[in-house]
Amino acid sequence: MSADDGWVPQTRLGKQVAEGEIDTMEEALNSGLPLKEPELVDQLVPDLEDEVLDINMVQRMTDSGRRVKFRCVVVVGNRDGLIGYAEGRDDQVGGAIQKAIDIGKLNLVKIPLGSGSWEDQPGGDHSLIRKSTGKAGSVEVEIKPAPKGLGLAAAETPRHVLELAGVEDAWTKSHGNTRTTVNLAKATYNALQNAAEARVPQRVREQQQEVVEE
Repeated sequence: MSADDGWVPQTRLGKQVAEGEIDTMEEALNSGLPLKEPELVDQLVPDLEDEVLDINMVQRMTDSGRRVKFRCVVVVGNRDGLIGYAEGRDDQVGGAIQKAIDIGKLNLVKIPLGSGSWEDQPGGDHSLIRKSTGKAGSVEVEIKPAPKGLGLAAAETPRHVLELAGVEDAWTKSHGNTRTTVNLAKATYNALQNAAEARVPQRVREQQQEVVEE
């Protein structure tokens, strides 16, 4: 996608992508510049998939009467280490889904895939390299590396998130009100995000933050 396709980059990162200075998503994430344009993700990750995890109707009373909106929970990923999560709200279901997808693209993180289980052979890329946990509301999700061939020992919602992230084998454990899809999905994403941040030294994270604040 380029300016000829209707996209005119508005950010520094977007212009670098459009001009070919950055041509992979990992380079974009490591640049330290914030993702603010879904179009640059479309260009760098054309095989990105999305999955709707939950749709809820939300009602609110206003002075003009009762207003109804739809809240959509979506996860996006390329099944090869990239994963994003988002919620979108709109008067129409289709609009809520599209908003969530666009926001999810801006929340992409790169997961360090590996073979972190002591029962496994080194050198694989089918699981995580270490245990990671994430929280959302009352829900806490723990993801542990598993040996190749085990599969995903997870409930339906975490399984969808892990599959789109490219995690093929893992043990998971969850606590709290796990019947709430939005918190369960977000806690799983947060666990993967924590795994991604763990691979970046604190010194590098501080340098990236300085670039964002400039």
